[in-house]
Amino acid sequence: MNIKTHINLSPYQLLILIFLFFIVVGAILLKLPIATTTSISWIDALFTVTSAMTVTGLVVVDTPVAFTTFGEIVIVCLIQLGGLGIMSFAVLFYMMLGKKIGLKERIVIQQSLNQTSIGGVIKLVKNLFIFSISIEFVGLLILAIKWVPEYGWQKGIYYSFFHSISAFNNAGFALWSDNLMSYAGDPIINIGISLLFITGGIGFTVLMDVWHTKNFKKLSLHSKLMIIGTFIINLVAVFLVFVLEYHNPKTLAGLPSLTEKIWAAYFQGVVPRTAGFNTFDTAGINESTAFLMIILMFIGAGSASTGGGIKLTTFLVIIFGALSFLKGKQDVVIYRRTLSGTIVLKALAISTMSLLFVLVAVFILSISEDAPFLVSLFEVVSAFGTAGMSMGLTSSLSFVGKVVIIFMMFFGKIGPLTLAFSLAKPKVDKIRYPKEDILTG
Repeated sequence: MNIKTHINLSPYQLLILIFLFFIVVGAILLKLPIATTTSISWIDALFTVTSAMTVTGLVVVDTPVAFTTFGEIVIVCLIQLGGLGIMSFAVLFYMMLGKKIGLKERIVIQQSLNQTSIGGVIKLVKNLFIFSISIEFVGLLILAIKWVPEYGWQKGIYYSFFHSISAFNNAGFALWSDNLMSYAGDPIINIGISLLFITGGIGFTVLMDVWHTKNFKKLSLHSKLMIIGTFIINLVAVFLVFVLEYHNPKTLAGLPSLTEKIWAAYFQGVVPRTAGFNTFDTAGINESTAFLMIILMFIGAGSASTGGGIKLTTFLVIIFGALSFLKGKQDVVIYRRTLSGTIVLKALAISTMSLLFVLVAVFILSISEDAPFLVSLFEVVSAFGTAGMSMGLTSSLSFVGKVVIIFMMFFGKIGPLTLAFSLAKPKVDKIRYPKEDILTG
């Protein structure tokens, strides 16, 4: 692979330009007459493509109503492309042609997969494809158990194919106008879909580590944090959703049986951290539940996963850093491993930049949209976390609102640091200055 440009682009800039290129191409494809049942505007096409490429799931038009089968295929291909990474597909293509992959391209791949070094990135890409296609195929088979008897072989397999890719890549696109609300109490759909997006959201490096190690004690610190952190945060979220929404007639209280309430609470408890599906009406949730989901969406999934947000490990590093400071410790120690100061600063930078962008976006929406503050905050954080959940604002967004959400989806997918480094090249300061303290707190 030899990418030549007249302008000397950094790996960060190159990654963003490639991503933008495919968004534009996707928008053009969705504007074709064969892609839609009725003509859609350019901004709606761009919004849909960005939502698919960033595996978010927010929609301004009703997917099964507005798009033909061709349009749905374009969307699911963009979901796969965005979920597994454009550079990953480029690597696969060039390996098939027998061409070598240069250092610059390896750095771009490293950035697209959020790896700490370029060593082993090509092997990671190969394994990524094997794992992903295998998991998506298993997901297809599980979903087909339900949908083939219900819709017949052709439509059943197609629905299973579409939703398996959408779920594993944490996209949240569905081929029903009410998303998955019709299957709120169905164990096959609840288990099948949730296992797919939890697996996709935990991160490829964790999956590979578990596959090769098969011993929890020998796993990397990152893998341990992701597995334990995912289990705890999902358990707490499911319990809180069940308690907070149990008496809400618009959500859990509207379901006929306790079993369906439990399934719906489980699904909506694990889904906010990037998946975007829903089995009850998100627009009807209580304010307390909405705030809980905002926190979960902001935290997001795992690094090197198909999800967005600041990432679970970033959140945990900040929490452990705060605890270490309160205990009077100089170092952040987790599982008898000391984190470098660079990692802590990186976590702080990611969180701070993300929060600032979210606040600015909410401020703009408060001017452009006629919506309550909580609803606007929910929408923006959902876009940033590529979570794809909405309290009903998406379909009524103004032109300015759509542009803001498009940017936030893009920002959430590529990451705060990739955007920052694409605008300003990081420099290593060789000069050291005298130290002086300032008052804080």
